[in-house]
Amino acid sequence: MGKVNRREFFEELIATQAEAEPVVTDDLIYYKYANKELPRGLNKTTGTLTKYTGQWTDNEIIHLLRRTMFGVKYEDVLALRTMTMEQAVDELLSPQTTPNPPVNNYNTATYNDPTGVPLDDTWVNAPYGDSTVNSYRRLSMTNWWIGNMIYQPQRRITEKMVFFWHNHFATEYPTVAYAHMMYNHHMILRNNALGNFKTMVTQITKDPAMLRYLNGYLNTKTAPDENYARELFELFTLGKNYKPIYSEDDIKAAAKILTGWRYSTTTWAGTFNSSLHDTSNKSFSNFFGNKVITGKTGAAGEQETDELIDMIFSKQEVAKFIVRKLYRFFVYYDIDNTTEYNIIIPLAQMMVNTNWQIKPVLETLLKSEHFYDMLSMDCVIRNPIDYIVGTFRTFDMQLPGGWRSDNEYKIYNYLRSYMAQLGCEPNWPPNVAGWPAYYQEPDYYQKWIDSTTMPRRMQFMDMMLNSGFSAGTGTAIKIDPMHLAKKFYSPGDPNLLIDFFCDLLLGVGISQNMKTTFKVATLLSGQTQDYYWTNAWSAYIGNPNTTNTNIVRSRLVSLLTELTHLAEHNLC
Repeated sequence: MGKVNRREFFEELIATQAEAEPVVTDDLIYYKYANKELPRGLNKTTGTLTKYTGQWTDNEIIHLLRRTMFGVKYEDVLALRTMTMEQAVDELLSPQTTPNPPVNNYNTATYNDPTGVPLDDTWVNAPYGDSTVNSYRRLSMTNWWIGNMIYQPQRRITEKMVFFWHNHFATEYPTVAYAHMMYNHHMILRNNALGNFKTMVTQITKDPAMLRYLNGYLNTKTAPDENYARELFELFTLGKNYKPIYSEDDIKAAAKILTGWRYSTTTWAGTFNSSLHDTSNKSFSNFFGNKVITGKTGAAGEQETDELIDMIFSKQEVAKFIVRKLYRFFVYYDIDNTTEYNIIIPLAQMMVNTNWQIKPVLETLLKSEHFYDMLSMDCVIRNPIDYIVGTFRTFDMQLPGGWRSDNEYKIYNYLRSYMAQLGCEPNWPPNVAGWPAYYQEPDYYQKWIDSTTMPRRMQFMDMMLNSGFSAGTGTAIKIDPMHLAKKFYSPGDPNLLIDFFCDLLLGVGISQNMKTTFKVATLLSGQTQDYYWTNAWSAYIGNPNTTNTNIVRSRLVSLLTELTHLAEHNLC
């Protein structure tokens, strides 16, 4: 496929981290590495936002799927082969069907939902109940989300975008506490995933989950709390790595504007209590043109929040800030001057011109020559969610038919706990800034890999290829390697079959010598002639008895173990 091999760079990550110092320009902060612009083995594309008109092969298709979905399903590759690049991107950016809400999976022989919600029915419209059922529902909500990631019914970018926004507007479920708030917050992210960024910021500002997480519900005129105002400026809209910048007094004034917001545990909506609102005029610095937001009394005090957001969004820095985050998530973490001026600034202007719409920005980026440049491929380390969910999706792993939610959610809960071991548990980022892999210079997503998490990734694949796990369901959930091989048009050809697996499982292609070595050691069981595999596969297809099945399975498991232990399996 002509891919750039980054094996040398990747293997260096665990042993050492590149030393860097910040280089600050007008509104851009980036890092220069010792004696070179980028880590060893990497160069940077100079491609622009001009629409890509190059070849449309499996190489480009798989790149697009890896970046916009979790894992690569062979069925999706086949579907996108029948489309043009533009049609493929359009489909990925189309609206996704709203999933059914999370359900009661926690009723047992000794416990029943105290609000009367039956097993398999949703609890999202039920009363709070008590702390016990609330704790069950919090896990239910997270496990429901993992199930949506794995079994999304359409080829859509939505699930990746929901995770992107969850990392951006980070909340931790132990602090949010209420399951209903967690679910409603998630739905704000889902419903606005490709919509209007300004609208989403407005909704998040008044969202009960965020009000709890960043103490907005404690913010009063007698004791202004600056927590949310600070993060609204620094993490959610404007950032902080440029000059000139807003002042501390701007944050204090914004905090006063936001006084009075509360939430209801009956309607689970944000509410405004005018008696707790600071009605004084709020003055801002020269950064905001010395704007004064006039204090208002009564219900009109709520309007000050909208005026604050209007003021923030009058600054183009907002568009640059969010476009940089989108770029780092979907393309690459390093933003040099060329990328800033050829990619970031034009996309930021597009966001402003379209009144803060997210979809046009992503559409332009995903259809650009820059995105499909060979140097933009295979340079991202997969996060733990992508690694685990992608395994289920690529191998098309299905849960037993007829299972109720109690067993189904047990599987998702096991995966949730494994994601936590790898450093990325949904609904529990380490802090308000999200996961360090998405913001901490100069390493960024190199942080997903260390001497603890790398072996755990391999252990996960070893488990899935062999014993699997049951999570208390009584049924082992594991990879059926023959199931994936049968999807391929020529599984009896060991050379083509290895190519097939490498394309789906490895972010970077390996050499023909490595493929030959793996073929001989695994599919050919040490022999040298290809017919040792062809005959074994034919015997299995003709008569899948225990002996023939075990021969084929053991060889495939051996091959897949070798491939999934490679550093390349962690790249996309």
